[in-house]
Amino acid sequence: MANQGLDRRTVLEMLAKAAAASQFPGFSRWAFGAEQQHGESSPSRPQQHYTPIYFSQPQYQTIEILTDLIIPADETPGAKEAGVSEFIDFMAAHGENELRQPMRKGLVWLDAASMKTHGSVFARLTREQQVALLKTVGYPSHAAPVDAEGRTFFKLIRRYTTMGYYTSRIGLKELDFPGLRLYTQSPACPHTTDPEHLHLPPPRI
Repeated sequence: MANQGLDRRTVLEMLAKAAAASQFPGFSRWAFGAEQQHGESSPSRPQQHYTPIYFSQPQYQTIEILTDLIIPADETPGAKEAGVSEFIDFMAAHGENELRQPMRKGLVWLDAASMKTHGSVFARLTREQQVALLKTVGYPSHAAPVDAEGRTFFKLIRRYTTMGYYTSRIGLKELDFPGLRLYTQSPACPHTTDPEHLHLPPPRI
């Protein structure tokens, strides 16, 4: 899994956004790993077909491709398995203004750049062509001054891909988020010598 360079401030911001999103009906996939199912179900297994509620179907397809390119599956599940494109669509539909028009505008730019370079929209390019096009805006050494709009768009999609991934159950597992751990017994207080903690009861078996 590619290192996305997360710092503590970024992680806290992600969790705060996920907590806010969890207040909307039907949004339970990402918020603090709320998809904690027991038994044989797997968090990487697609749950059901998702119908986008803000972006058009072609726009949503492109977002899904982009998120998969940014965090692909390797030894661990990637953005596609985590449902990151659903996260982005849901956040845009529920008032995340940073995403709404800038994302749509960026998708228009992407298809225009793709048509200019390869004669086809981005979603129809080969994966190698898609990666090569993103490199022109994703890396400072490859970017040209005329690609400022593309760099802004790529920064936005990468930011929300990272945010969506690391607030999904799969991503929280990658971060070793303690809220996903199941305890067979209540952990004891680790500060056993602190006089203020002497009143605490022993762990329950």
